[in-house]
Amino acid sequence: MSIGKRATAEFIGTFWLVFGGCGSAVLAAAFPQVGIGLLGVALAFGLTVLTMAYAIGHISGCHLNPAVSVGLMVAKRFPAKDLAAYVVSQCAGAVCAAGTLWVIASGKAGFDLAGGFASNGYGAHSPGGYSLGACLTAEVVLTFFFLMIILGATDVRAPEGFAPLPIGLSLTLIHLIGIPVTNLSVNPARSLGPAVFVGGWAVEQLWLFWVAPILGAAIAGVVYPWLAAGKE
Repeated sequence: MSIGKRATAEFIGTFWLVFGGCGSAVLAAAFPQVGIGLLGVALAFGLTVLTMAYAIGHISGCHLNPAVSVGLMVAKRFPAKDLAAYVVSQCAGAVCAAGTLWVIASGKAGFDLAGGFASNGYGAHSPGGYSLGACLTAEVVLTFFFLMIILGATDVRAPEGFAPLPIGLSLTLIHLIGIPVTNLSVNPARSLGPAVFVGGWAVEQLWLFWVAPILGAAIAGVVYPWLAAGKE
């Protein structure tokens, strides 16, 4: 498959992840009387990955996340020469999705970006008021486990055809843990999209949501191959 087609698939998939996940947070989480709440938002993020894994996994591998691409590259599952194209496509998809979401959300009277627009943050902008150190730790650890699950579920020795299920469910689980801490990122592109529209503090704090997920993913890219090496 050409890099152009794979990059386009990553654009579409990341658009769906940000539009579906952040859209559920912005439009549906606290909707009067029938809001889906934290559990619903966590499930929405998991479902975006699960559905896209079946839709485009055979085209691009369905990374939808610069940290995932880096982790797979470190684990020697993904060629370094394709990293830039994937990351650019993922970021473009995330920003376009956030823009589309802004168009929809701003169509309701009283909408205000000051509400956060599902941006990730720490300190005063953490949903639960968690410190920078706590948020950094959460993002590194949760991304590490997300990549460990991805690498394990897609190992050639794993049962075929089931990888999207544990990957999607793991993203749901880590959102249940991490939403109160940072609004949960584990994905630099997902953080970039809303931050572009919120500006100010969201852009200023964006560095953490690039550094921590990539660090956690890179560690998993080293640990999993070591752990899984050897004969059965």
